[in-house]
Amino acid sequence: MFENILVDRDGPLGIITLNRPTVLNALNGKLLAELSFALLELERNADLRAVIVTGSGEKAFAAGADIGELNALESAGAGADQARMGQSVTRQIERLRKPVIMAINGFALGGGCELAMAGDIRIASENAKFGQPEVNLGLIPGYGGSQRTTRLLGRGMASYLCLTGELIDAREALRIGLVERVVPLAGLLDEAKRIGTLIAGKAPLAIAACKRAINGGAHLSIDDALELEAIEFGILVDTKDFREGTSAFLEKRKPGWRAE
Repeated sequence: MFENILVDRDGPLGIITLNRPTVLNALNGKLLAELSFALLELERNADLRAVIVTGSGEKAFAAGADIGELNALESAGAGADQARMGQSVTRQIERLRKPVIMAINGFALGGGCELAMAGDIRIASENAKFGQPEVNLGLIPGYGGSQRTTRLLGRGMASYLCLTGELIDAREALRIGLVERVVPLAGLLDEAKRIGTLIAGKAPLAIAACKRAINGGAHLSIDDALELEAIEFGILVDTKDFREGTSAFLEKRKPGWRAE
């Protein structure tokens, strides 16, 4: 069904593997289209509670956009459309109701770093490298990198990464808050699955609401963000899962979530 990605399932987890190993999983239009379609399918599957995205092989999560495809762009309009295509996929990841865990193996450069930043939780292997080197090509980040680095890391670090094009290793990425965990390469997918399974055991409506509150509130004033939190909290109080969760706690038993 897919030529550029692999889609698997492990219990409550959907796993997407970027699969263009001969070009270090570079992101071309076909891969992005397949990724978007796969995300839609996983979103619709009520049995899946979280999504993991990783890259095939040990060298790269995604080494960037496909340079040959970029080189073929012939106008400002075509360039803007290319950027919007990548941006639409990264926004789709952010808006997905299910949490998305990025398991970053090796290079996550340019579009690969931008894709990783759209995830909810980022886990890097010890050999991972990150960067926004688009200035080396006479470009700027186009799939959200100039904006997400600023929101995640602050203006100073965003400027450093985007203006110098310098690469950083996994430990530096952890230090500046670009990733949440660094683990040995051999244990990367297992750690992503562990975290995904932990999330999968929680109330699914609460998980979705948590994601909306975090992502939606990040760009609001504190007062507006707190109001968003209160609204999401109130909506959950009116669900069967809330009654089940509180009853299970009081009765000292495991809750049975129904996503209702």
